[in-house]
Amino acid sequence: MFDLLSHKSKKITIPNLQNIIIFIIYILYKILVTTLAQRCKMSYNNHIVNIRNFREFFYLNILDIGKHFSTEQFEYANRAKALLFEQLGYTPKAHIITYGCQQNVSDSERIKGLLELIGYDFTDDIDEADFVLFNTCAVRGHAEDRVYGNVGAMKHYKRRKPSMLIAVCGCMVQQEQVKERFKKSYPYVDILFGTQVQHRLPEFIYKRISGSNRIFETDLANGEIVEGVPVRRDSTFKGWLPIMYGCNNFCTYCIVPYVRGRERSRNPEEVVAEAEKMIKSGFKEIMLLGQNVNSYGKGEDHGVNFAKLLRRINDIEGDFRIRFMTSHPKDCTLELLDTIKDCDKVAKHLHLPFQSGSDRILKAMNRHYDRATYLNLISEAKKRIPDISLTSDIIVGFPGESYEDFCETLSLVKEVEYTSLFTFIFSPREGTPAAKMEDNISREEKGKWFNELLKLQEEIGESKIKNTVGKTYRVLCEEAIGDGLYSGRTDGMHVVQFESASDLTGQLINVKIDSYTKVLKGTVVE
Repeated sequence: MFDLLSHKSKKITIPNLQNIIIFIIYILYKILVTTLAQRCKMSYNNHIVNIRNFREFFYLNILDIGKHFSTEQFEYANRAKALLFEQLGYTPKAHIITYGCQQNVSDSERIKGLLELIGYDFTDDIDEADFVLFNTCAVRGHAEDRVYGNVGAMKHYKRRKPSMLIAVCGCMVQQEQVKERFKKSYPYVDILFGTQVQHRLPEFIYKRISGSNRIFETDLANGEIVEGVPVRRDSTFKGWLPIMYGCNNFCTYCIVPYVRGRERSRNPEEVVAEAEKMIKSGFKEIMLLGQNVNSYGKGEDHGVNFAKLLRRINDIEGDFRIRFMTSHPKDCTLELLDTIKDCDKVAKHLHLPFQSGSDRILKAMNRHYDRATYLNLISEAKKRIPDISLTSDIIVGFPGESYEDFCETLSLVKEVEYTSLFTFIFSPREGTPAAKMEDNISREEKGKWFNELLKLQEEIGESKIKNTVGKTYRVLCEEAIGDGLYSGRTDGMHVVQFESASDLTGQLINVKIDSYTKVLKGTVVE
């Protein structure tokens, strides 16, 4: 009898009539069970029918239906689990290393969910691990250098423990030159997979431990969002909730559209259902994620844009807070600002990257807005939500930028008065238009500009944080930092320390700000 998921057979022969009838019945049975499992978002008992000389070609291409996590992957997970225990004789352990943005952290939670499905426990000690995965970032060159160095060190671990599986995934490996480098220079890497095939990890692991050659899968052609992938969350009260993937903006400095693909929005029913599940599980803060959350729903038939999605999640019963990032100014609407104002559970905080205060540089960056448009948006936000906290991203030293251009950035920072900024010196990414642009400003000169910006923002930030003294804020208690001393964040992302006789970790509480001396100190109030 032939195993449908086996890769040992290379030959397809014509079966007899009895086996054809059995196969047709099997197809109908599996379609029925698959559909029910997907509808209920549940796995089912692993019933395998073996049919002589029929390869997995039929199973993989006919039965993998719908956009939900397929029963095919459940079966790969079950088989991998059994085979791993057979080979190792104990429950295997996994060690995950994540680089980059919140989206990567969220991806790693789903990867952990898949590994848990396969039967892995988790360890912080790489020496204990049987599976090590690097979830990579491609935004800056420094992050890539770290990955190469850390994956290079795995050679010694693999030598000591040949059964160890080593995997690399994420944005970085979607670049063809990176993929080829891992193929040629890192022969001990077993599995390499891209941003749109993460849900196939059970398949990759099963095939590799069954004797398959090294696996390199980075296909972006499908672009399909797969729902129902299991999640193992890192926190019990703060959670990531992806609402869309990819980007259509093609800013000239950014590699994201090339490694994450084009924009795809999740169905609003799926998003709201996941939010409800998180809230029922006790989550107090949900961070909605997307490369550009403001363009959620564009081109979809359901008619739900980002503002409407926020209102639907806000209407869920419970005591919780909603955050989101990242917003693109060209898609930030007055409807969205009104939604932030109206919805009591949406944090009064807007992260709105402007990148440069110079119209000339904004055009070179392909940002699709100008300085005046951005400042008008900020004015509308302050008018509607007087206590709103504003944060942003800035790139210093973009190719062709002059000191006069940079001074326009400084003047915009002074005018807006941000709570905080995420600032970066331009880092060229191979494959983007900006990497080919002429850049005559030295790294040393860019460093001087960078320090000038940091000094200005430090003065503004300190002035704004002092204005919080005497006011009361809703704070999510995030951690205990000493004997009876706790730390949490306000809606506006201010960190506050306060004392409590009882453990308040994971709770939303009211805190009155008493003082500021390098850190905010407050008192819990009823």
